[in-house]
Amino acid sequence: MRWITHLDGGPKRVNHAAVAVGHKVYSFGGYCTGEDSKAYISMDVHVLNTSTFRWTKHPVSDLPYFENDDILPYKRYGHTAVVYEDKVYIWGGRNDRASDGVLFCFDTTWHCWTAPKTTGAIPLPRDGHTACLWKHYMIIFGGYEEETDSFADSVYALDLKKMVWSHFRTEGCTPSLRDFHTAVCINNRMYLFGGRGDSILLGQEFYCNMLWFLDLENCRWVKPEVTGEVPIGRRSHSAFVYNKKMYIFGGYNNLEEKHFNDMYEYDPQTSRWSVVHTVGDKPCERRRQACVLVGDRLFLFGGTRYLKNLSMCCLLDYKISSPQIPYLREPQEDKLIDHCDLYILDFKPTLRSLCILTVRKHKLDESVLPNTLRMDIMNMFTSNKITISRPNKSAG
Repeated sequence: MRWITHLDGGPKRVNHAAVAVGHKVYSFGGYCTGEDSKAYISMDVHVLNTSTFRWTKHPVSDLPYFENDDILPYKRYGHTAVVYEDKVYIWGGRNDRASDGVLFCFDTTWHCWTAPKTTGAIPLPRDGHTACLWKHYMIIFGGYEEETDSFADSVYALDLKKMVWSHFRTEGCTPSLRDFHTAVCINNRMYLFGGRGDSILLGQEFYCNMLWFLDLENCRWVKPEVTGEVPIGRRSHSAFVYNKKMYIFGGYNNLEEKHFNDMYEYDPQTSRWSVVHTVGDKPCERRRQACVLVGDRLFLFGGTRYLKNLSMCCLLDYKISSPQIPYLREPQEDKLIDHCDLYILDFKPTLRSLCILTVRKHKLDESVLPNTLRMDIMNMFTSNKITISRPNKSAG
């Protein structure tokens, strides 16, 4: 398990939603510190070709948006995305004016937006929730509802064949209410970890590190007994599934005032947590990034962190890549740094990949190599030429 490359110059996005369709990663919305998040503009879409590691901005990003448009989604953060039959379904999220409860669909074949009409028990708009694909259902849990000014306490399912919402009536002891948690489906269970909630007894934010799963066939919540190295409670982390095991990365705990860049593995067969030890230069601490698995590789990009968490080495690197940021000369602890980088974690590095790393590490002569191999080396070590998002001019 090895971090094989780190490239700058991608979309500078925080709290975005991203999914994989074939060999491409689609990233939807999110924000960049300093942008006008109150303005209604259409949601931008960035596409990563995981064969060449090149980002492009999709043309639909520049379509004109009209307020109350029922076809184009306005730009937002805290939303979710799932893939079903090569179509991406976006639900929830908000900007600084309102939250949204309209379902949108992005067709990766015809490259267009639609807003499928849904019926049934439609959930209230929210952000900071999770969405998982189980069979042909999109399962929604948690998040924060603007209308009720409270954490959502119900599970909803959208039948993506019939476009009908239903309210899951669950049994068993339920997990505490929360937002910005993670949820993944393994077999017929939805595993839930982390998030931010309110502690009635303490009267402050609460970060739970208990693991829960929802038996989706029996609609029953279960809190399994876990062993091993249990991660500290956190929010705005990432979770993904590889070989029927759940992995989490990064996140933030406000009570500890700490960002994380650790990775943990949870094995449902043994109900055991363990720290994942990787080789290579790993990402710096961050939250609200995206982690998308394509084959045996994890693509991690975006996110944010406080300036006070930056090491001097990372700070110098950031100054070199982003000379437009004047306040880096006089660090202030409450400033946020948004990332436009891409990290790739290879669970099963091939001999070809290892040879490429060796060639660069030892500065061997690349001119004698075949053109295809030289192209792979260039892609692996050349940043995207243009930072797609505008420079971060304000801490917000």
